[in-house]
Amino acid sequence: MITKSSEFLMGAKDIMPHHLGVFPFGLVFGVIAMTSGLSILEAILMSSIIFGGASQIVFVQLWSVGVPSFIVGSSVAIVNLRHLLYSASLAKYVESLPLRWRMLLAYLLTDQSYSVMVQKYRTEEFSQYNHYYFLGSGLTLWAGWQIATIFGVLGASFISEEWSLTFAISLTFIAIVIPLLKTRADLIACLTAGILSIVLQPLPWKLWLIFAGLGGITAGWIATTIIQRNKEL
Repeated sequence: MITKSSEFLMGAKDIMPHHLGVFPFGLVFGVIAMTSGLSILEAILMSSIIFGGASQIVFVQLWSVGVPSFIVGSSVAIVNLRHLLYSASLAKYVESLPLRWRMLLAYLLTDQSYSVMVQKYRTEEFSQYNHYYFLGSGLTLWAGWQIATIFGVLGASFISEEWSLTFAISLTFIAIVIPLLKTRADLIACLTAGILSIVLQPLPWKLWLIFAGLGGITAGWIATTIIQRNKEL
């Protein structure tokens, strides 16, 4: 029987493998925050309030070199625009929830929680308690991110660059994407976005991230349309 508790615990369980990438990611942020001049409290509060690894790193890196506040805020917003795509993808599953629930789940929406949620919706029948699954995965990841940040902040003085922890950031996103590649259209979308993200690196303010995402979406949509038409013929 599906219950609120069972959905919550299942969400917490399914998100656990992602901590293998999230923990070193959090360590990296903690170290960068300390070397950028943030206080321990500021670094920890940033992880609690923003709760977005990539945008937090962009923030402290730009802030530490004296970039104007408007540019810092704009860059962080651009990096986080991908969450609009996540929200649009999940909207039909949460649109009937009260506003307080949607606000909470929006705060907890991350790359990792989106990954487990979209896989659940693709493979399982929708239930009235799916939002508890979302809550379980999101809260578990939130707690893990806070713990990783604290370890990074407190261990900044002895964590060496030779550990190559920044590589964990790339591995984290690879681990998210690979399980979602189920069709040829998915593969085309992924390859297009990947190629564009490399070609468009010179663009300012991290705009390559947005254009690569839009390019991947467009390629995936075109591929899906062509495949469906071929099946009809």
